[in-house]
Amino acid sequence: MGLTGFMAAAALASATPADCASDPPLEYTCGPVKPEDVLALPDTPWLVTSGFAPGAGLKLVDSRTGTFRPWFDGSPGQVGARLDGFPDCAGPPEPSLFNSRGLGLRRIAGNRWRLLVVNHGGREAIEVFDVIARGKAEPELSWRGCLPMPVGQVGNSVAGFADGTVLVTVLTRPGTTIADFVEGRDTGAVWSWSPGAARFVELPGTRLPGNNGIEVDPDGRHFYVIAFGWHSVVAYDRRDTSRPAARIEAPGFMPDNIHWTGGRLLLTGMRLEEPACGGRRKVVNGVADPMLCHRGWAVGELDRDRQRIRIVASGEPAPGFNGHSAAAISGGRLWLGSFQSSRLAGLPLPPALTRGKRR
Repeated sequence: MGLTGFMAAAALASATPADCASDPPLEYTCGPVKPEDVLALPDTPWLVTSGFAPGAGLKLVDSRTGTFRPWFDGSPGQVGARLDGFPDCAGPPEPSLFNSRGLGLRRIAGNRWRLLVVNHGGREAIEVFDVIARGKAEPELSWRGCLPMPVGQVGNSVAGFADGTVLVTVLTRPGTTIADFVEGRDTGAVWSWSPGAARFVELPGTRLPGNNGIEVDPDGRHFYVIAFGWHSVVAYDRRDTSRPAARIEAPGFMPDNIHWTGGRLLLTGMRLEEPACGGRRKVVNGVADPMLCHRGWAVGELDRDRQRIRIVASGEPAPGFNGHSAAAISGGRLWLGSFQSSRLAGLPLPPALTRGKRR
């Protein structure tokens, strides 16, 4: 897509569709296709969402207005000098194919951030971007390189340590299925790459039922993985991953992604026991229910010290939104992403998220 066509698409995408009615308390930013993951850029009013479909790419959302625009267009101004250490990266992602899933964000220095993006469009890789925050003004985005995934492995979520180590979850490795992890069998793993390494390596002891969201601890030592089939967060000490440091079950919901946001470690997902959908997710004739039936939802906060998850926000099934997969705090509101819906949901910040910070 040329720049003129991209700008036209951006203008069209920013328009609010006529059928974008709210489902109180949820209000919608309609148009972003499957914003599976959502990040808040700290100390700014800006959100970044993925787009889990071919060409959906990245979206930049203004939390003050709820408007958005496509962000990465592949123009020369968005392709920075290639970072060292990515010899197997052929070049920037093709915007018309860019299919982004999990996102990871860490501060490099000052107002500069490293954005990691799981890409399925045209290649299975982790795309590496630099972001310069500009307060209330739009942040600047520059592609800097990529890390191809091992052959046969499909990334789901990504996070990075301050030393440059990148962690990626794989939900289902070759030979396993969604039905396997719904029934509690190990299907995925965590893969790790460190600066100077030739390729990703699988971390021992990290095979879980549906390795999904991942986040690192500010202590630089621990990381947290969502085991989707267990409806749990599994904590690891990166010095020895041969066995988990803890397993913490989510109370009554199926967490998907997990991120630091607004000083809190939040995870969100659909209700586990949904009467309107016949209860729990089922496997019939070896095939897992795709969960198209709209479920209630919850956002939980992980208390690392007490090793427990408390629900800080929840809601009933909404006609206009399903597939809850990520949560972020920005502009005094709670924002929810989805791996199914072509919209982003926002609601007033619940009281449980207005008191104190845990990070």
